[in-house]
Amino acid sequence: MNTQRLSFIDLDSSATTPVSPGVLDAMMPFFREHYGNPSSPYPLGEQAKEAVAQARGHLAQFLSAEPREILFTSGGTESNQTAVRGALSARPDRKEILVSAIEHSSILGLKPFLEKEGYKVSILPPTPYGRIDPETVKAAISENTALVCVMWVNNETGAIQPVGEILDVAHQAGALVHTDAVAATGKIPIDLSRIRVDSLSLSGHKIYGPKGIGALFLRKGETFSSLMPGSQERKRRGGTENVPGIVGLGQAALEAKEYLETCIEKTTLLRDHLEESLMDCFPFVRRNGPRESFLRAPHMTNLGFLGIAAEKLLLDLVREGIYVSMGSACSSGSIEPSHVLTAMGQTREEALSALRFSLGRSATARDIDRTTTILSGILREKRRAS
Repeated sequence: MNTQRLSFIDLDSSATTPVSPGVLDAMMPFFREHYGNPSSPYPLGEQAKEAVAQARGHLAQFLSAEPREILFTSGGTESNQTAVRGALSARPDRKEILVSAIEHSSILGLKPFLEKEGYKVSILPPTPYGRIDPETVKAAISENTALVCVMWVNNETGAIQPVGEILDVAHQAGALVHTDAVAATGKIPIDLSRIRVDSLSLSGHKIYGPKGIGALFLRKGETFSSLMPGSQERKRRGGTENVPGIVGLGQAALEAKEYLETCIEKTTLLRDHLEESLMDCFPFVRRNGPRESFLRAPHMTNLGFLGIAAEKLLLDLVREGIYVSMGSACSSGSIEPSHVLTAMGQTREEALSALRFSLGRSATARDIDRTTTILSGILREKRRAS
């Protein structure tokens, strides 16, 4: 990863990440020298086809999956909605779907459309610490349930969900399980040979790959109904392949594997230092999410600043060149409180006092110290004013 210092401190890596130098280098030849269409029968096309196959292999290895189980898409939203639609089409005799209340909007947003089509969409509430209890799934599931959707890591709190336990409950009832792993990929290990979900989504730009490319894991043997028929991607998704993006995603997977093997402890220590520096000094600051570190992704924390509007804190930090967020980037601009935090039982005022901090690979102790120093000064000033 490029270690050149930036003029700002980016603590919003969950919104997006820069393309790494290695990823950019891998992609560049496929814009000009090796620009062939993978479906073309001559050498230029064969080069592109081979590059796509190699990237598919890299991603499959990273997930402990098989290459034929990887379907390239435009990103997390397409992967999520394709998985949901495909699973429901594959279970035409079942008319119910269970969806956690903390899912990304790309899944929760399907609810009104599915209900118009005659499906029952049941929303699973989380605990006050932001996790879905497998017992909640067990109480809600029935023989009419086609699919259970639960994200691997929540994109606002970092809470790791008990996907394996929920999977057991769902499979015992004959239902499929889809997990949105966009916030988990490259942040915690994912082994699909051990946790055997039926489908999984991920996005390239969250792991230092390019925007506009993602993937959907579809477990072999499961029936899949394509939403965009065509001859590409084993006839599962039509359209000419985004070869540079696919190559970039494959390289990003290789680099993410190295990061997971070497840098998780460093990121966890920085995250904990950020939390402790603020929570120890200011009793009104609280963590939104699980208390236990092993139940949270190492790069993310969500902190509530009770009695202070997070929007004002965010703007003050931006003026100092420190970038954070109030939740999902897909909901930026909204004045509504986070649906994740309100589902956890927080009031509107409490939810609107929360900021999400997500550390990228280039985050340093100096970044965290500067952030806590500046934010501490802002908090003292606002508490005096109130």
